[in-house]
Amino acid sequence: MAAGSGGSCLDALGPGELLSAAQALSLPAEAYGNDPNIEMVWAMKAMQHAEVYYNLISSVDPLFLRLTKVDDQIYSEFRENFGKLKIDVLDPEELKSEPAKEKWRPFCMKFSGIVEDFNYGTLLRLDCTQGYSEENTIFATRIQFFAIEIARNREGYNRAVYNIAQQNGAAKKDSTLSRCN
Repeated sequence: MAAGSGGSCLDALGPGELLSAAQALSLPAEAYGNDPNIEMVWAMKAMQHAEVYYNLISSVDPLFLRLTKVDDQIYSEFRENFGKLKIDVLDPEELKSEPAKEKWRPFCMKFSGIVEDFNYGTLLRLDCTQGYSEENTIFATRIQFFAIEIARNREGYNRAVYNIAQQNGAAKKDSTLSRCN
């Protein structure tokens, strides 16, 4: 489901199922192996996070967003370590290849104990001008998500999403007003 399409994957779960899922997610990963049910819950949680984030950058000017209490530290460490990384359109190899993993690992570990759930999986858009879709999404750690999205916000790349959303909102408002006259 594309972000902003109006529904959430979690809408299909009842309160009891959500509580069970939350309790299951609090157990260590070793307790599960490759349980497909747990993988589905993680995927739904990651998609919900993606939808919330996309709606946020669509409705608030990303230049003014703070994603964590330590945005400044994340941004400075990120640009110190990945100064030449092209962040508007990511190359998956810059995150997933063995050399990239070797470079990312020490960066990520710097945030252990500083950023909650720094190594949890989350979804990251490859092209920051586009929404979340199967073709435009990669799985990354939460600290990679924060580092790249904080940089995209501060460097103005995410303004494209915000500007399009504002234009669409203005066009919708104009259309409604013209029907009332």
